[in-house]
Amino acid sequence: MNVTLRQLQVFLSVAATRNFSRTGDQVGLTQPAVSRSITELEAQLGLQLLNRTTREVDLTDAGRSLAARLPRVLEDLEATLLDVQGMSTALHGRVRVASSPTLSANLLPDCIARCQRELPGVQVMLLDRVQNDVLSSVLSGEVDFGVVIDPGDREALHCEPIYTEPFGLACPPAHRLARRRQVRWTDLADEPLVLLDHASGSRRLIDRALAAQGVQARVAQEVGHATTIFRMLDAGLGVSVIPMLALPPEGLPHLAIRPLLPRVDRDIVLVHRRNRALAPLAQRVWDLVRDVAHARQRITSPAPRPGSGSPRA
Repeated sequence: MNVTLRQLQVFLSVAATRNFSRTGDQVGLTQPAVSRSITELEAQLGLQLLNRTTREVDLTDAGRSLAARLPRVLEDLEATLLDVQGMSTALHGRVRVASSPTLSANLLPDCIARCQRELPGVQVMLLDRVQNDVLSSVLSGEVDFGVVIDPGDREALHCEPIYTEPFGLACPPAHRLARRRQVRWTDLADEPLVLLDHASGSRRLIDRALAAQGVQARVAQEVGHATTIFRMLDAGLGVSVIPMLALPPEGLPHLAIRPLLPRVDRDIVLVHRRNRALAPLAQRVWDLVRDVAHARQRITSPAPRPGSGSPRA
């Protein structure tokens, strides 16, 4: 197969413009040269990529598949060529990072802000997705790396732990459990629980902790985001088990937050595909996220931040 980079670039332009003349203007070729480039590419692949009529150009199924995957391939190729030329130290480019919602909201903003200060030529593109979709994005190569709750199964992934935090109880300040300094998991028996759903990486850990303490959980609501949990607790719909990073930086003055005993932690990890080294630019951002998380770990109290009111002894 003898496919040229120029042919691929011309195809991507045609896929975007759906017009040979506009593509010619973009890439500096005549319309016949654009048509010839596409024909030669199709011949090399043994596939029809475009449906051509006198009025329009449309992508075939094979063309749509190639157009969806090709931009990332060409970006990787460009980064590789820059590395080979010894230009990777220029620190210019784009790094794609996927992260689950609580981490996107309460950890990654500080990381991106620090990247803008220390690596101004690097653009960090954040994809905010549920845990399973983050892992799929990492494995497919759609992103350079992910930030997730430890997935447990690491067979296809390289993982580096960066942060450990406990789960705590969130409840209305007038709730009976808010009067205690610490709450045991067994105290949650028969309480209506408002929990993150199973798309969250935290849910399996919460379920495991409840089962280990012999608690028959009475799950009243399962939702996709911590903000929804807080609104439901405000409305008096139950209590919740939450990771501490789910709390906004300003705290939750309208809710009580209490430690849960025995302490159960969740580990936050960086993940990329096993047996595939990160590009130098992605490695710089990986290191920066790790450093920000480690710095926060050093200054964060192991106990949950207090909510409203002081618990009675």
